[in-house]
Amino acid sequence: MPSSQRSLESGSLKGAVQEKREPLDPDLEFGGREARRKLERRLLWMLDLRMSILVFIYILNYIDRNNAGAARLRGFEADLGLKKQEFATLLSILYVGYILMQIPSNMFLNYIGKPSLYLPACMIIWGTISTLTGITENFVGALLTRFFLGFMEAAFFPGALFLISKWYKRSELGLRTAILYCGNIISNAFGALIASGILDGMQGKLGHSAWRWLFYIEGALTIFVAIVAIFVLPDFPTTTRGRWLSDEERHLAMRRMEEDAGVGDETETEVGGHAAGLIMAIKDWKVWWFSLAMTSQVVALSFNAYFPTLSATMGFNTTVTLLLCAPPFVFTAILAFLVSRHSDKTGERFYHITISYAVGIVGFIIAICTMNTAARYVSLFLMAQSYAGFVVMYAWISNTFPRPPSKRAVALALVNAFSQLGNVAGSLSVADMSGPHHGDPLTATRMPFV
Repeated sequence: MPSSQRSLESGSLKGAVQEKREPLDPDLEFGGREARRKLERRLLWMLDLRMSILVFIYILNYIDRNNAGAARLRGFEADLGLKKQEFATLLSILYVGYILMQIPSNMFLNYIGKPSLYLPACMIIWGTISTLTGITENFVGALLTRFFLGFMEAAFFPGALFLISKWYKRSELGLRTAILYCGNIISNAFGALIASGILDGMQGKLGHSAWRWLFYIEGALTIFVAIVAIFVLPDFPTTTRGRWLSDEERHLAMRRMEEDAGVGDETETEVGGHAAGLIMAIKDWKVWWFSLAMTSQVVALSFNAYFPTLSATMGFNTTVTLLLCAPPFVFTAILAFLVSRHSDKTGERFYHITISYAVGIVGFIIAICTMNTAARYVSLFLMAQSYAGFVVMYAWISNTFPRPPSKRAVALALVNAFSQLGNVAGSLSVADMSGPHHGDPLTATRMPFV
């Protein structure tokens, strides 16, 4: 072969190798880096707008769960003929269904891939059950409605966390989880005031007791928001079609998650059958560590159910006592937003959690050590802000189990379900709640769990 031909072939080969080594622009299919940046901003804006309905759903989820406590103030026990520990049984039975249903619910959600239908459907059912509580006439009827209420409400929170984790990168999860959990915090701030308005204004209307109207109105509101959610909530990136998302935006959503984890979200990571995610989650020691950690925190934070009781130790009347419950949780919602945002920006979780808990311990100590009005009110702020660290821990869980999705779905549900045992333990850990110092045993039994 002539040397000139060999030289030409050698040059062509080197050029081909060099061309092969030069990396292609990964954003070229989206029109370049700047075009992708604009498209990504638009995608996140649309996602945030649609996901915001989860906050309203969570508010209703928590209000429907806790409205029995408010109904108790207006004849709920007397009308149903409840005796001794029967009311406490009604409160605790909800968590039986709530704990049992979370794991199978998230596994089913991951299987069907349609949260826009599944979550609102569960919401319509629990809203209907909540409404039916208003027509119960005895303990057995109320017990059944409370059990199935917890059974259906279990689908929402772990399902919402799973939905968020399918769209947002790890650096974005903390802020979005905080915004979602603000629904819980806001319900603590204003749920009692909303119930108070209904109970005060609806007594005897159409021949029904005010506590029955409480279940009718809040249940009907839940059903209405659920119907709206069907048209607002997104599905997963791989199952969303048409409506609000273009093919290019959907492809970008999937690319973002692949880049974040270094691997695809579905076919590249899913192995085995439908139960593979359950088996992987159960075998992972980190799932059980998070479960125990979250349970201890739920025990510590279970003071929220008795927050009006703690507020009452300052000696004000009922109306002022309820009004004073709102500012600490409004402050907590703002703080949780800021702490989670900073945690996302710095990529750090541990210290954002532990510092919040340390401040909460100071609040517990102040509440135990003094009856000074100003000091006790400050302690309520310090105790309530512990939720900021609690929210960051939820984001940490989602970060820890990024792939495969089936394992992440089970891990989120298992940790949240297991932690609900803390609510049962929290209610049983309350000692004598009578007398001017009745808040002291409440805070003292929770502080070690922080």
